[in-house]
Amino acid sequence: MIEQYSSALLISDIHLTPSMPLTAQRFFDFCEKEAPKVEALYILGDLFEYWVGDDAASHSPFQQEIKRAIANLSTKTKIYYMHGNRDFLLGHDFLKKTGMTLLHDPSLVEIAGNQYVLSHGDALCTADVGYQVFRAWVRKPWVQKLFLRMPLSWRRSIAQHLRNTSHIQYQRANRNSYANNYIKTNVTLEACANVLQKHAGNNLIHGHTHLPAHHDENIGEQSWQRWVLSDWDLDHPEALLPKASALSIDCNGVRYIDLVKN
Repeated sequence: MIEQYSSALLISDIHLTPSMPLTAQRFFDFCEKEAPKVEALYILGDLFEYWVGDDAASHSPFQQEIKRAIANLSTKTKIYYMHGNRDFLLGHDFLKKTGMTLLHDPSLVEIAGNQYVLSHGDALCTADVGYQVFRAWVRKPWVQKLFLRMPLSWRRSIAQHLRNTSHIQYQRANRNSYANNYIKTNVTLEACANVLQKHAGNNLIHGHTHLPAHHDENIGEQSWQRWVLSDWDLDHPEALLPKASALSIDCNGVRYIDLVKN
């Protein structure tokens, strides 16, 4: 049975890390101010910049602070968490300690009388064949078990290497055709249509692409609405405008809330 709520906030791609203190502080403020006002909060992945295992959190004062903030919020608001491409190793121990409920990707939910299909969004970027192969491998349970058995220092080194590689690829992509890169890293209409057809839905909400917008889309006779969640970054104004927003759904409809100005 689908859980039903009259109001909810949806966020994703916060990428919490000690090196982004302004973004982290806005998340703490969000947990104290905006989130307690709704019945449910949906975190659609990449809450953390990276996650190398629940055991690592006990060695990190920063992650302990995040844990306390979420645990406190969970006493007031129901919190659902969906794995992203950066923190898909976040496990049962951290979920239990924070009071979050794991939400499978994709999932169908009902908010304010309407149904929505929720996804992190990376699985919808089917034009990026190389990434989809990588994603399929790292999501295999036996691969994850092997990784989590490595010494913590090894896991952190691997995570840092993957972050650096991702950053280099992003810079190279920016030097190439913007249009080609946009197509490769964005979701495809075919993937959106398939996931909505599977769940008998016509409303899709996801993050991952860092391209917040509302879209009216269709393929043939199938049509749907798609909302893309914003990433958060209040620490790099020299590279881009500060950004942080949440998607609000209640009896008044669906709207974006600017968390930079508020």
